[in-house]
Amino acid sequence: MNICSTYFAKGGTARCVSFAICALLAIFLLQGCDERKVQVKESNAPIYDTLRIAYTGDVLLDRGVRKVIERRGVDSLFAPEIDSLFASCDMVVANLECPATSIVSPINKRFIFRGEPDWLQALCEHGITHLNLANNHSMDQGRRGLADTESQIRKHGMIPIGYGTTIAESIEPQLLAETPRKVYLITSLRVPSENWSYLDSVPCVSESGISVIESQIDSLKHIDSKCFVIVMLHWGVEHITEPSSYQVRDAHRLVAAGADCIVGHHPHCLQTVETYKGVPIYYSIGNFIFDQKNPINTRAAVVTLAISKDTASFEMLPIEIEGCVPRLVEE
Repeated sequence: MNICSTYFAKGGTARCVSFAICALLAIFLLQGCDERKVQVKESNAPIYDTLRIAYTGDVLLDRGVRKVIERRGVDSLFAPEIDSLFASCDMVVANLECPATSIVSPINKRFIFRGEPDWLQALCEHGITHLNLANNHSMDQGRRGLADTESQIRKHGMIPIGYGTTIAESIEPQLLAETPRKVYLITSLRVPSENWSYLDSVPCVSESGISVIESQIDSLKHIDSKCFVIVMLHWGVEHITEPSSYQVRDAHRLVAAGADCIVGHHPHCLQTVETYKGVPIYYSIGNFIFDQKNPINTRAAVVTLAISKDTASFEMLPIEIEGCVPRLVEE
């Protein structure tokens, strides 16, 4: 017999006491649940025995890449071996380093990009499934351009990540799949945004602080200790091949919080790879489809993950970018 039924059986004043005890218990339990609750973006992914995910660096659809597209089309940006790699994966997550919108409303900053929204269709057809918007160029055409880019990504069959119509929505972890176990992706812009106000209740990208991400990981792991959490950060210093001290510090904090893999981009070059407490940290995987020509900028990588019910494996595949086209390097 539980506490409530015991008091009810005795009747009278005890019945009032029982209501008070039950109410207090309910409040305590609800408060305990709320402390661990984390809002996530849901997934419609199919059932997987092993989930295979590829992560790429920056995808630019402007400047020199625009010229290539106008001459040869978007399809020319995908080498056959890249197509084969993506076809072998269930998901491909890329960082879209520009808005893709017909809205021309540039903000005041040094480098301003814009790709054509129709070009997104080819990205989807070549296997890209998710596009990250939590970077310092998604807002190049203002909030209307950012919101339209999110809409265009969905229109062309892909999933935008790191975006929201409010701050709270923008930072929600993305549930990538529920099988073979729950796999989450948390993404954040960790470099300053030029001439951009971080306001609530308007289109924005995720700019979560490390403490917020730590809390999200802790909540996800508390709810399901076997879930797999990937953190993707746009961070670091451009054209520097070693991670900065803050990258190392923050990465180690996230691993301590329970992150299972960390993937970074923004420096436009490869940075050190570290395994910390058994967790791989890819501080920067460099560019992917990009027009920079210096050797430091043309060497990059694609990271692949194979996640099963109880294990996970990781592979870093080197690529060389020639004429804006990424190609796998034969070892």
